[in-house]
Amino acid sequence: MKPSPHPSSGPERPAPALPALPGRRGFLGGLLATAALAAAGPALATPARAAARPAPEPAPRATRPLLLGTYTSEAGGGTGIGTAAYDTATGAITPGPVITGVDNPSYLALHPSGSTVYAVAEQEAGAVTAVRLAPDGVYEALGSRPTGGSGTTHLSVHPSGRWLLSANYGSGSVAVHPIAEDGALGERTDLVTHSSPPPGPGQGGPHAHQIVTAPDGGHVLAVDLGTDTVYTYALDESAGTLTEVSRAALAPGSGPRHLAFHPGGRSAYLACELDNTLVVCAYDPATGALTPGPGQSTGAGSGTSYPAQPVVTGDGAYVYLANRGPSSLTRYAVEDDGAALRLLDTVPVGGDWPRQLALSPDSSLLFAANQRSSTVTVFRVGPDGSLTAVGDPFPAPVAVCVLPLP
Repeated sequence: MKPSPHPSSGPERPAPALPALPGRRGFLGGLLATAALAAAGPALATPARAAARPAPEPAPRATRPLLLGTYTSEAGGGTGIGTAAYDTATGAITPGPVITGVDNPSYLALHPSGSTVYAVAEQEAGAVTAVRLAPDGVYEALGSRPTGGSGTTHLSVHPSGRWLLSANYGSGSVAVHPIAEDGALGERTDLVTHSSPPPGPGQGGPHAHQIVTAPDGGHVLAVDLGTDTVYTYALDESAGTLTEVSRAALAPGSGPRHLAFHPGGRSAYLACELDNTLVVCAYDPATGALTPGPGQSTGAGSGTSYPAQPVVTGDGAYVYLANRGPSSLTRYAVEDDGAALRLLDTVPVGGDWPRQLALSPDSSLLFAANQRSSTVTVFRVGPDGSLTAVGDPFPAPVAVCVLPLP
C-alpha cells in the first residue's frame, strides 16, 4: 500500500465498486434506554406512612445518539459506522454496536428528517451509502450508489432533503444523487470535474474536499484543495444538475479544505491546510459569489498546523478550528456581524490529529474526532466560548468523523 499523497486524504485502498447492500438490522435504541436508566439511579424506597409525601424521583439524564466514522480498510480501523450515546449534561459517551457492511465511512451526514444517515466510501471506487434510523433505534441499510469518482471524502444533504451532494477528493469531482421518500438513493444525476484552473503547486490535480449548500439554499459551494478554488453552483432542483455561477480564487498553494457559514448567511470561514490560515470570506446570497479576505493566523505557532475544519456556534458568536499538526483547537470571537474574527486562544485537543469537529445541536458541547490516537474528546462550551475538557478520551477506532444527533 502506498502512503497517502496528501495529509488530507486517507490511505489509498484499491477496491472494487461498492455493490448495493442487502437489508440488515442492528440496535441503537437499546443503548440509549440503558444509558438513561443507569443515569436515573435506583428507585426511591416506598414511604413508611401513607400520609407522608413521597419524594420525587430524579429525572433521568438526557442521552442522545452519536455516530462515528472510520476507515475499515486501515490497520486498527473500525468495522463500520460506530454508534454511541452521549450525556447532554456531562458529555460522557457510552459505546454502542457497530452498523456493519459499510466500507470506509470516513464522513457522515444526517437527512433533515433525522430518519436517514449517509456515509461516504472513501476508496478508489467512490460510493455513498444510505442507512435508515428508525425511531426505535433499529437501522436498515438502504443500499449504495457509485459517485463516479475516487476517494469520496465529503457529503451533505440539500436542505430540501431531496438531493445528496458528494465530493470526490481523488478525482476532483462533485456528484449529485436523488433521495427517495424512504431515504434511499437513486442513480447519479450529475458529475462535475474541476478541470480548471490548473492545480496549485505540488498538487498534481484537482482535489474536491467539501460540498455544502449555502444558508440561502439557492447555491451549492464546492471547496477544491487541489485547484485552490471554491466553486459556486446553482442546483436545478427538478433535474438534480449543477451549473457553475461563480469561482473564488484562493492564494496559490493555500490548499482550501473546509468552510463553515456564519448563521447570518453573509460570511463564511475557510480553513486552508497548506498555508496554515483561516480565511474570512464575504458571501453574496443573491449571486452566490464568495469573496475571500486575507488569511488569518491559526494561533498554532511555528510549523505546519494542517488546519482541518472550522465550526461555528449556533448563535454565531464563536468559531473553533481543528489544527491537526499540533493537535490543538483554536478559539475565535466573531465580530462585525460575522465579517471579522478575533483570535482568542488555543487549547490542546487531548488526542492526536483532530480530523473533524462537531458541536452538539445546542452548541453546549464540542466533539473532536482524533484520527491517530483513535479517540473522541469532548469539551464543554462556556458562555464566553471557552473550552473545558470533560471526561476521559473515548476510544473509537481511527476516529475521522463524529456526528451528534439531535
